[in-house]
Amino acid sequence: MYEYLTGIITKITPTYIVLDVSGIGYLLNVANPYSWQLQDEKQIFVHQVVREDALTLYGFASEEEKQVFLRLISVSGIGPKSALAIIAADDNAGLVAAIDSSNVTYLTKFPGVGKKTASQMVLDLAGKFVAADVPVKTAANPELAEAVEALEALGYKAAELKKIEKKLEAEGAMQTDEYIKLALRMLIK
Repeated sequence: MYEYLTGIITKITPTYIVLDVSGIGYLLNVANPYSWQLQDEKQIFVHQVVREDALTLYGFASEEEKQVFLRLISVSGIGPKSALAIIAADDNAGLVAAIDSSNVTYLTKFPGVGKKTASQMVLDLAGKFVAADVPVKTAANPELAEAVEALEALGYKAAELKKIEKKLEAEGAMQTDEYIKLALRMLIK
């Protein structure tokens, strides 16, 4: 699996860009192809989708944008192309706020999203986006941020982690594993 590619953008079309990486041209489906510049050297975050009849790469300007895309394609009824169309609106903060507040009307404004899909988005994604969906490791307490990220990976909801985060921070500086152990004790109570 690829995390990112670094190269020079050599072609821009209405649906994709081509990134030249050491003489190999990667076709990357992106949300807003014309927001990229020809001949720019860029690091582009990628996600590979393998289907029976195709191997497709999707490109993103930031890791946060990639994480939003991954969360969107996890929803039943939203495929990679629909997720790109939603991301193309370039209003990820509005999207997250609409999901967290169950604003189905706002979500149906995105192309290919009807009431049923919007309701499914709310059901599947409410509370799962935290601080643009990527914990900030350069925060005042990177060990705590890593612990929260690990607990999310274990399946704990962002809302319940937010409740105990201040308590963990009050405990003072610890190693990541110590924060995880303490958090698990708090969550189990």
